[in-house]
Amino acid sequence: MDANAQAEQERKELVESYGGRAVGLTFNPSNLVAVDVVKTQYAEIINDLDATRNETDDPEKKRLCSIAITEAQAAQMWAVKAKTWGL
Repeated sequence: MDANAQAEQERKELVESYGGRAVGLTFNPSNLVAVDVVKTQYAEIINDLDATRNETDDPEKKRLCSIAITEAQAAQMWAVKAKTWGL
């Protein structure tokens, strides 16, 4: 697989992932690169937290991951607002 095909496959996987869906990775009506970058970063963070949550049986750790995911979603929305302010 060439580099472009690999990058496209990785992007598709991220879009379809829990984190990608949680941040609405495909929703960027302004088509700003900065918005895509922020959403991609938060999608990756959320995916990491979701993996941690799924790997543990500790209810407190699951709860903490869920709170962190919720807060990451909120932070992502504020970050996009900051990036698009005044446009």
